[in-house]
Amino acid sequence: MKFVSCEKPGVVECFALVKGCDKKTAKNGSSYLDMLLADKDGEMYAKLWDYREDVLPLPQVNTVIKVRGTLQQYNGNDQMIVQKIRVAVPSDNINISDFVKSSDYSGEIMFNTVYSLAESFADSELKGVVTGMLSDNREKLLFFPAAEKLHHAMTGGLLYHTLSIIRLCECVCAIYPCVDRELLVAGAILHDIAKIKEYTVNETGIINGHTVEGVLLGHLVMGAEDVGRKCDMLGVSEKTKFLLQHMLISHHGKPEFGAAVRPAFIEAEVLSQLDMFDANMYEMADAVKDAPVGDFTGRLWMLDNRRFFNHGRKAVEPQAIIIDEESAE
Repeated sequence: MKFVSCEKPGVVECFALVKGCDKKTAKNGSSYLDMLLADKDGEMYAKLWDYREDVLPLPQVNTVIKVRGTLQQYNGNDQMIVQKIRVAVPSDNINISDFVKSSDYSGEIMFNTVYSLAESFADSELKGVVTGMLSDNREKLLFFPAAEKLHHAMTGGLLYHTLSIIRLCECVCAIYPCVDRELLVAGAILHDIAKIKEYTVNETGIINGHTVEGVLLGHLVMGAEDVGRKCDMLGVSEKTKFLLQHMLISHHGKPEFGAAVRPAFIEAEVLSQLDMFDANMYEMADAVKDAPVGDFTGRLWMLDNRRFFNHGRKAVEPQAIIIDEESAE
């Protein structure tokens, strides 16, 4: 995150988007705020001790605030101890979209790239299902994030994550001819598509929360159900329908990670592995880019609380190259 130094040594201030805010009770019985603050450059946890609601109303999620405080290390990560806080006012000339990460490419460019790929399928059943699902969900796919706090949690992140996996799929298929390319790519395109029903998201791409069906069913089950209905409507064979549905409900790999079943054929296993690989790559690169050269990142929960070393041999960018420059123009 970007900070401005204040007159007092060690004190910094900034405007930040509130991504999370919980009122908690300290060991001494006093209340404090545990917040997750963000801007386009990153996220940081912050604490406001001795919180009194009669002095300061609880900051609302997805609003912009101005904070002042000191930075300290906690579990290997930067954390702000807040001294002053206020809600942004009109005279601050704040645009909330300036505080939201976005992908390197527009939603239209990414959607058209994915749709054109699906439209090129030789398998008419896969082509019909995938292009139909994309068309049905185009409006939300243009801006939806892939996650609330972890990998690709940015405007357009869902399509970005999808395209990243598609590029990985193409590399795998070039090496292993036994892999059914169109089936694998179809699964990659559809695997997270029901996230648009799992989360509630505003027009800037910020997740407000989960839908009721998102909590009760999750995007794996909802995606498989949607694909099943589309297959039935198009008269797709039962075999193709079941293969696609299995890839969706198994792509988290293990039941403890949310999968309904373990992957049971080659393309399903490859999709599961590549989904995890892309998520992990984003998390590692996003953390390493902010670590000083010669130092370690904080502990990454998604990667077993490991810390990663920034060796400095190459500049690190978390986003992948998913579209060539000519296609992106």
